[in-house]
Amino acid sequence: MAPSWTAGAWTLLAALGLLSCCSFGWCEASRTSGSTTGGNGSEQGPSSLERVKRGWVWNQFFVVEEYTGTEPLYVGKIHTDSDEGEGNIKYTISGEGAGTIFIIDELTGDIHATERLDREEKAFYTLRAQARDRLSNDPLEPESEFVIKVQDINDSEPKFLEGPYIGSVAELSPIGTSVMKVTASDADDPTYGSSARVVYSVLDGEKFFTVDRHTGIIMTAVADLDRETQDRYELVVKATDMAGQMGGLSGSTTVTIVITDVNDNPPRFPQKMYQFSVSEGAAVGTPVGHVIATDADMGENTDMSYLIKEGWELFKVTTDVETQEAVVSIKKPLDFESKRTHNVVVEAVNKHVDPRFVDLGSFRDQTIVRVSVSDIDEPPIFHPAEGAIMEVQEDAKVGALVGIVTARDPDVKNKPVRFSIDRTTDQEMIFHIDPDSGAITLGKILDRETAGWHNITVKAVEADNHTMASHSAVSIRILDVNDNPPELATPYEASICEDAKPGQLIHTISVVDRDEPQSGHRFYFTLAPEASSNRHFTLWDVKDNTAGIRTQRSGFNRHEQNVYFLPILVVDSGPPSLSSTGTLTIRVCGCDTEGAIQSCNATAYVMSAALSPGALIALLVCMLILIGKQMHVHMYVWMDV
Repeated sequence: MAPSWTAGAWTLLAALGLLSCCSFGWCEASRTSGSTTGGNGSEQGPSSLERVKRGWVWNQFFVVEEYTGTEPLYVGKIHTDSDEGEGNIKYTISGEGAGTIFIIDELTGDIHATERLDREEKAFYTLRAQARDRLSNDPLEPESEFVIKVQDINDSEPKFLEGPYIGSVAELSPIGTSVMKVTASDADDPTYGSSARVVYSVLDGEKFFTVDRHTGIIMTAVADLDRETQDRYELVVKATDMAGQMGGLSGSTTVTIVITDVNDNPPRFPQKMYQFSVSEGAAVGTPVGHVIATDADMGENTDMSYLIKEGWELFKVTTDVETQEAVVSIKKPLDFESKRTHNVVVEAVNKHVDPRFVDLGSFRDQTIVRVSVSDIDEPPIFHPAEGAIMEVQEDAKVGALVGIVTARDPDVKNKPVRFSIDRTTDQEMIFHIDPDSGAITLGKILDRETAGWHNITVKAVEADNHTMASHSAVSIRILDVNDNPPELATPYEASICEDAKPGQLIHTISVVDRDEPQSGHRFYFTLAPEASSNRHFTLWDVKDNTAGIRTQRSGFNRHEQNVYFLPILVVDSGPPSLSSTGTLTIRVCGCDTEGAIQSCNATAYVMSAALSPGALIALLVCMLILIGKQMHVHMYVWMDV
């Protein structure tokens, strides 16, 4: 509000306002008039007679706001040109503020304001004027509307309606970076003078921030704002009206500017070395210790990862996502006797490096984690650690040496070790072990064809502390000895047609041998001596451990003889060479023209007529047996003569 002025001063201001209005063309009379011409319709000049219609005459009305004088403030006069000054006309007003704010002299038409007005509350008032005959009260003029405008003075200071303000800007922003905009409002008339023309300035904080004089945009004034040094600033921004001229009113607001973080600080370990100790018996994955690097930044700019630059062979590092700590743990078993101290180099690296600040330096740091390994009493260690494989001939004698297992106490004292066999893995006690030397010997005769491998478990303990025990698997392979003769794979039986041709292949035979020589099997086939001179069939050794039987003649007749028994001798490659004889039964059958068998007789004859009576008896016995079993095997031992 403006200060109190004297009544005389306000009267002078009102007069000046009226003169000002006239000078701007506002002092224009309002009149309703008309003219009529003569009946001849000719145009009359200025000197001709006119009949002027009477009407209202007044000026546009203004009243200065905030008048504080003791007398009513003159506003203006309403007047009709029918008023000749004889006092027979009565003036009245109605409308906004009539009779309260505004009063009228009924005789003269002078209007006065009786109250102090505020343009910011109401800028104009609309009223209606009436002129009546004082005696008859008849209207002399039609009721007319007029407006009283409240003339502005600079009585309202600028106000920041949205304050106090809070803004933010990233640290290390360039000079002139826009932070935010503040706006002050002035209730004075923006169309009249400079009362509402506002300019801005910074009262407090101008060292770090500036404000655009006309727009109110706050900008950085320095380029080295550092959140880690100061994370917020309190500014006082002033708005002054009258375009900042002397006498203008002003208002101020507080602006809080928060400095936001950027990743401009690397991680740092508080110490260059940390010391921890761990037992050599600690399991893989056991944490050794925790270290942490600090970062002056905040939020995700502090996120970091850790890695091991030296010592990664035995140790690993992980990052605790909650605490951002580096957890150093065991990657492989430690051995006090091999190495008692380990220096692990741990590096911390920022996850989110801002490329704008890489020139500030390396965003990583290193520290040394010294790990001391403490000794424990450990059980014996076998060599080789993964177990042993031994071999022994299947014909080895009881007590023969199979092999020797070795184990030692890994501790510094290197205590004596004692050995034993876990009998759950050797219930038949096929093997024995010397408790002092670890020598394994045979306790029973072996048979490779029954069991080609034996898997046993050997236990080693410290001589004076049997709780310190360890176990090792020993696999014993039984090496083959040729102690099984070859045999025909199945009881063979073949058929031929009566019209078979000489040299026709009627069957292919193969053998089996339970032995497994290291160089592989090689079998030799021939007819048994008693059948070598037969005239019916021949044997062909194919040399691939099979043999073929061919016809030697034609003209077989099943009514004369329908079954032939052909003894075949099979010899392996040893050593020593073993052999056996198997018999192939060959039936003569009737066939159709396509060679398909139709029927076979059951009468059997010996194929060789050159055999002795004893051999014939033997073959007859064999024939009876083969009718039920289809095969008889007789073992022969091959001997070179």
